[in-house]
Amino acid sequence: MQNNQDSSGEDELIRLLLKRQSELNALLEITRAINKNESTSNLIQMLEVILQHYLQIGKFRFLIAKDKVYSCISKYGGEIEPAPVLNATWAHLSKIKSPVALRGHTDPVLSAYDYYIPIYHKNKALAYALIGQFPTSGEMLNNDLTFIQTLINVIVVALENKKLFRERLQAERFQREMELAVEVQNMLIPLRVYKEVGVEVGAKYLPHQNIGGDYFDFFRLNANEFLWCIADVSGKGISAALLMANFQASLQGLAAIEDDLTTIVERLNKLVIHNTKGERFITLFLARFNQQTRKLNYINAGHNPTILYCDGEAFPLKLGTTMIGAFDELPFLNEGEIDIEPNTLFFNYTDGLMDHELQNYKNWSEEKLLEFVIANGDMTPDDLNEAVLTHINTVVKGKPIDDVTLLTVRVS
Repeated sequence: MQNNQDSSGEDELIRLLLKRQSELNALLEITRAINKNESTSNLIQMLEVILQHYLQIGKFRFLIAKDKVYSCISKYGGEIEPAPVLNATWAHLSKIKSPVALRGHTDPVLSAYDYYIPIYHKNKALAYALIGQFPTSGEMLNNDLTFIQTLINVIVVALENKKLFRERLQAERFQREMELAVEVQNMLIPLRVYKEVGVEVGAKYLPHQNIGGDYFDFFRLNANEFLWCIADVSGKGISAALLMANFQASLQGLAAIEDDLTTIVERLNKLVIHNTKGERFITLFLARFNQQTRKLNYINAGHNPTILYCDGEAFPLKLGTTMIGAFDELPFLNEGEIDIEPNTLFFNYTDGLMDHELQNYKNWSEEKLLEFVIANGDMTPDDLNEAVLTHINTVVKGKPIDDVTLLTVRVS
């Protein structure tokens, strides 16, 4: 009799050791797969194989938290419940932090399962599993539930690490994209202040963040004419910077062969449409001045109107068209032409000058800006730009919410 008991105890011990060895092997295989950076689908498939063939679990649901909603990422056995029905089970389980039996549960969905297994990390619920058709009982039950919880926990940690790794890569890509965009934009912004007999230019560029969507340029066309442009490209990042670079090259190329601003703007519109498929647009003010004839031709394409100041008077230059890049064909296009008196100043700006946090509309508007230019229009371009920014800081008292670009041109 004693020999039979000893033999039975040895058999049970051997069975337990073999079971523990199998569990360790399963965990080892999962760990190796994680270290090899196997895909999520492969890890889930390995988990299902272990549960089905090693533990003979006939019904399984594995839900993981994502944006405060639980998504079922693994399911087999029985009639598959709709996603909202499964997600709703969490309301009955949220306060339970250790494996529990579900047979006889008041919720009909949960009562169809044998056990609930939660996965927590520092009191934060990460995932849970529902197990049904599970034949284990008696002394091995707690061991099996602990093993299942450990196995699922390893998978959840691996998935969390994959998520964090993807987020880090995305952040690094975004950072590099912004650095490239800054490099591109820095190549586009004129490096020197343009000064020569008969014309003086002052510019101020204040990006809201590292990279903005504003652009300006000023260049001589020939002995008698020069052209300037101020623009605002929709969007941010490298795609906006590349569009800006393409726009600058196109503008300078077209200005070298076309005398007509209307033709230049029409062709620029087609180029932007072709390059962006209507997903981005550009507002701009484009002007061409002939020092010999004293004629200014300009087009305002949906941009903040440039202010012309001369001898104590000022008015906005509004003629033009809508933004470019929004329509295959511009719905209208009116080119302005003005005879310019000596000592005339042009104050060009982007909408960031008007938009600030805690905007005080009583103290700052396009009408107030016009009044300010009238009161200070005899300053040098650089001094006027600084005076406008100082005025905003002291009167509006709000941080800009967009890029601010000022381009002030005085012609003698």
